[in-house]
Amino acid sequence: MNEEKNTKSSDGSAEVVPQRLVVGISGASGAILGIRTLEVLRPMPVETHLVISPAARLTIKAETNWNVEAVMALADIVYEYEDVGAVIASGSFETQGMVAIPCSIKTLSSIANAYTSNLLSRAADVTLKEGRELVLVVREAPLHSGHIRLMSLASEAGAVIFPPVPAFYTRPQDLDHLIDNIVGRVLMRLGVKNDLYQQWKQ
Repeated sequence: MNEEKNTKSSDGSAEVVPQRLVVGISGASGAILGIRTLEVLRPMPVETHLVISPAARLTIKAETNWNVEAVMALADIVYEYEDVGAVIASGSFETQGMVAIPCSIKTLSSIANAYTSNLLSRAADVTLKEGRELVLVVREAPLHSGHIRLMSLASEAGAVIFPPVPAFYTRPQDLDHLIDNIVGRVLMRLGVKNDLYQQWKQ
C-alpha cells in the first residue's frame, strides 16, 4: 500500500494515483487512537482524508491535550461531517480503504444499517459497496446483545471489526506503547507497513 500506482490517463500517458486512506474519528472514548493514526501516516506516502464527528471534537478536548485544529492539520484533506457531497462519498473516488478509529456504537449502527446520514457513515458505506477494506475500531465495554448484533451485521457486510484490545505479550511499559501497538496492528490490517507493533515470537 505504500507504493504509488501508475495508471493511464485519457491521453494514454502514465499518471500517478496517490495511495489514499479515509480516516474517521467518531465520538467513542479513545480519540488518541485516531490522532496517533494520523501522526503515523503523516510522513508516509499515503494521502489521508479525515472526517471528525461532532462528538469526537468533544472527546478530543476531554481526553487529550490536542485541539481539533491541530488534529485536522495532521491530515492531507479534511471534510465537514455533514458534507455528504464530498468526493469520499462517491465510489468513483479511488481509495485503499477506510478506518473508523475509534468507532462509536452510534457510528457502528449507522454503518451496519446503511444509514448514511453523514459523511463518516456514507464514506464507510461507499467503502463496503466498492469492496474496499473497512476497519472499525469499535470502542465500548461491556457489550450487550444489541452491540454484538450490530457488529455481526457490519461484519456480514464486509467490515473488519477491530476492538482496540492491547497485546500484553509485548509487556508494554507505558500507555504510549499500548497505543502504538494497537495503531500499528490496525494499519497492518489495512496493508500499511509499519514498525509500531511487535510480532509474536516464541
